[in-house]
Amino acid sequence: MKKGLYIIILLLSPFLFAQLDSAFEKGNSLYNKGQYQDAIKVYESILEQDKHSSELYYNIANAYYKLNSIAPSIYYYEKALMLNPNDKEIRNNLAFAQNMTIDAIEEIPEMGFSKFMKRIINTFNFNFWAVLSIVFVFVSVLFFLGYYFSFSTAKKRLLFLGSFTSFVLMITSLFFAFQGYSLDSKNNPAIIFSQECQVRLEPNLRSENAFTLHEGTKVQILESYNNDWAKIKIANGKTGWVDKESIKLIKDHL
Repeated sequence: MKKGLYIIILLLSPFLFAQLDSAFEKGNSLYNKGQYQDAIKVYESILEQDKHSSELYYNIANAYYKLNSIAPSIYYYEKALMLNPNDKEIRNNLAFAQNMTIDAIEEIPEMGFSKFMKRIINTFNFNFWAVLSIVFVFVSVLFFLGYYFSFSTAKKRLLFLGSFTSFVLMITSLFFAFQGYSLDSKNNPAIIFSQECQVRLEPNLRSENAFTLHEGTKVQILESYNNDWAKIKIANGKTGWVDKESIKLIKDHL
């Protein structure tokens, strides 16, 4: 029975993909006609099929931006950027959307060696660094085998140097992979969706307000409490507690 179901799914897959492509084109057509709300409905129907891409998120963000919906536009631009971090168009449009937000939060600049290392690590995702380390393992082994079976002294020196260099690069790539995974695990961003959000000193409604945030502001989730509250941190280092209903996690479904 399971085998038969699997075959049916395989047979239907091209048809389903064709439907999704057709829906995407329909959404684009509605967007180009200025029917942004209808375009969003079509795009979201694709998301309901558990199909995600930077292009789809980018188009949804553009549609929300045209409707002056700050939080959703920033939210989907951020999701698009996570899947395609080097896309300049996404970054530019995200910057335009962020200019619509009320909160002007000055980010604490990161200095020195830590900034330099993060820039290198974030050049690629941790999966790429991990694959690269495996490649260097094979290259190092090949060089070593060449060194072991070679009879020429000059070739031995050259092959040994190549093997050693590949081994060092393997260790470096593996280090970057672990560091990248650690940074990615700690990175838990969210967008404020409430028009006005009271950030409290403690995770309860009786607590004093620490400060106020507004829709579209990006925050980092540090921890949760009772599934109702989330401790957040903003770009200037301030922390506090917000009702989870007022935020939306960017990494959902990614």
